[in-house]
Amino acid sequence: MKSAYDLAMERLAKSDPHAGGTITPAKKARLAELDAIYKGKIAEREIFLRQKLNEALAAGKADEATQVRAQMGSERTRLEEEREAEKDKVRQGR
Repeated sequence: MKSAYDLAMERLAKSDPHAGGTITPAKKARLAELDAIYKGKIAEREIFLRQKLNEALAAGKADEATQVRAQMGSERTRLEEEREAEKDKVRQGR
């Protein structure tokens, strides 16, 4: 006899066949590699933009500093979304 938990998990698996798939050690390694790659990309962009921000602040350009701050946020979001899309491809086996 199955528990309510087991029945719920079976229903969940039927509703989304891609969820809960097994992740092989090779996939785990690729996911970790993607995390490292994108962590580096994010850090690289932040260093570059932080330098631009410091230059704008030193020159007293508040508008430019605000734009750079906004760009920092959008770049981080874009790279995180890109990373998650790549990780989803790996999880789905593509």
